[in-house]
Amino acid sequence: MSLYTRFASQFLFPLHEKLKGHNSVFIRKEMEQSQWWSPEQLRAYQLQRLKNLLSHVERHVPYYRELFKKLDLTADSFQSLESLQRIPLLTKQLIKENTDALKADNCQTLQRFNTGGSTGEPLVFYIGKERVSHDVAAKWRATRWWGVDIGDPEIVVWGSPVELGAQDRVREIRDRLLRTELIPAFEMSDDNLDRFVEKIRQVKPKMLFGYPSSLSLIARHARKQGVGMDRLGIKVAFVTSERLYDEQKRDIESIFGCPTANGYGGRDAGFIAHQCPEGSMHITAEDIIVEIIDSDGNVLPAGEAGEVVVTHLATGEFPFIRYRTGDVAVLGEERCPCGRGLPILKEIHGRTTDFIVAMDGTVMHGLALIYILRDIPSVLQFQIVQESRERIVVKLVTSDAFDDNLSRQVVDGFRSRLGQDVTVDLVRVDTIPAEKSGKYRYVKSNMAKYRTAEEE
Repeated sequence: MSLYTRFASQFLFPLHEKLKGHNSVFIRKEMEQSQWWSPEQLRAYQLQRLKNLLSHVERHVPYYRELFKKLDLTADSFQSLESLQRIPLLTKQLIKENTDALKADNCQTLQRFNTGGSTGEPLVFYIGKERVSHDVAAKWRATRWWGVDIGDPEIVVWGSPVELGAQDRVREIRDRLLRTELIPAFEMSDDNLDRFVEKIRQVKPKMLFGYPSSLSLIARHARKQGVGMDRLGIKVAFVTSERLYDEQKRDIESIFGCPTANGYGGRDAGFIAHQCPEGSMHITAEDIIVEIIDSDGNVLPAGEAGEVVVTHLATGEFPFIRYRTGDVAVLGEERCPCGRGLPILKEIHGRTTDFIVAMDGTVMHGLALIYILRDIPSVLQFQIVQESRERIVVKLVTSDAFDDNLSRQVVDGFRSRLGQDVTVDLVRVDTIPAEKSGKYRYVKSNMAKYRTAEEE
């Protein structure tokens, strides 16, 4: 660790977190102890935190206060992790219908968030400082597993408006001090890719972070141009928000000359699991209880595939209790050779998001179009299908509030990204069914040239 990295990770970032009212430094240190506990110790710790959470929501969260009365439950009804199953599943629709009732009556500061909407169902929800502190600590711990730390030079390839729209002076100073540089993931023209490759070569980051599709596209562009990227000192590429395909993994690792570290989670569900250097996807068990359920809502044993249901134990201000993520995964039973007692997600079958190609040939991440739709409350579900560079079909499940003005807003937004001459067909439908595989993919591109062999 360099002297500057030590200064940034032990002084600058802790000061930043303290000024924001976050307790992430203390929590990360605790997590670095508890990760070595036995599974039995971790389950006992989960149970105690679960009891505390349920006691809190019974007293302070109107939705759960009424639900517990209706089901004749109290916080004392839950004496094992299995008893959590007595609480009904929480869905996106229930959150939409009960947003205010899910806010704790004693909460002090809540920040509004949106999901990216890659499920086709954008969701508005709220996060308090306790949740933020725990999520930051979980990510920080996983970063340190790979021999890098906050303050090491980092390139972030990202596209969320939360990140890209907040580059005010304070944030610029913070990123500069922490040696983080942001590359927009949505604009992958050849000229931009040339600049991105050159930026990475100039910065010589210790770590990369971003969408696997975007990082692999940059890597392949460098290889196509004959530019070497494997001797820059990059120690790890952290990938998240999408499924990591084998071909993407091979491209990133061979071209950048570093291992990939997968992360699984979401803005709504939290940081669910991170990959360790031994290859296991460890669940953040101190904060998160993961259940795998079948189509009828029954909990499945380890080894069987089903939907991921998450209880985030640091969400007392806006609870996520037995929250249905819509993703499919498999719990593992084995212990990891790394020695950590944290449980393992053996397989993750997440959703996929294709690239979209603009009329001028610019390749952009599918989220560039998703973000246009996700903040429109009357859009309940959507599916974007690119038929060609000249034509996009958008299937929409909407409420009655979706009118001609909103239609024009969507069309104008898509044309601003893809080109003013692109045809945008909006098709109102009653529902958007799953594909034959049972999975959902809400951005599909027929521009096969830009898709990996495994997606084909």
